[in-house]
Amino acid sequence: MSRINLGQSAPDLYKKVAELDSLAMHKMQEANLDEGFAHLLKLRASQINQCAFCIRLHTQDALKSGETAERISLLNAWRETEYYDEAECAALSLIEAITLVAEGQVPDAIYEDALPFLTDVQISAIEWLAIVINTWNRIAISSRYSVKP
Repeated sequence: MSRINLGQSAPDLYKKVAELDSLAMHKMQEANLDEGFAHLLKLRASQINQCAFCIRLHTQDALKSGETAERISLLNAWRETEYYDEAECAALSLIEAITLVAEGQVPDAIYEDALPFLTDVQISAIEWLAIVINTWNRIAISSRYSVKP
């Protein structure tokens, strides 16, 4: 079954999402959050959403931004490793909670756990990044963007 490609059917809306993505990445930069780690956050949300297109894209982007193969390959089991520092773990918890918001509200404990390691500016940047990547995941999944070798 063929699907409507949302980017082709509404290029004006697609362009606005791309602009929002650019703004979110700029907020990450302003918050002194590493670009490679931003791609890891996008990758983690994409793993949860099972968006193959975005998983491949953000794996490539993370590698290009200097992230290691080890950090990328262990991302879906980040709680069981020592590859991520406390601030990164707080950010990963936050991105997961926002991605899984259908399961309930983002718990206060996620914010409380983040406060010793992330500034308000960083938390805001991560939240916007989560909103944008979840939007991209839904565009790619509902349009069934092709993922071929």
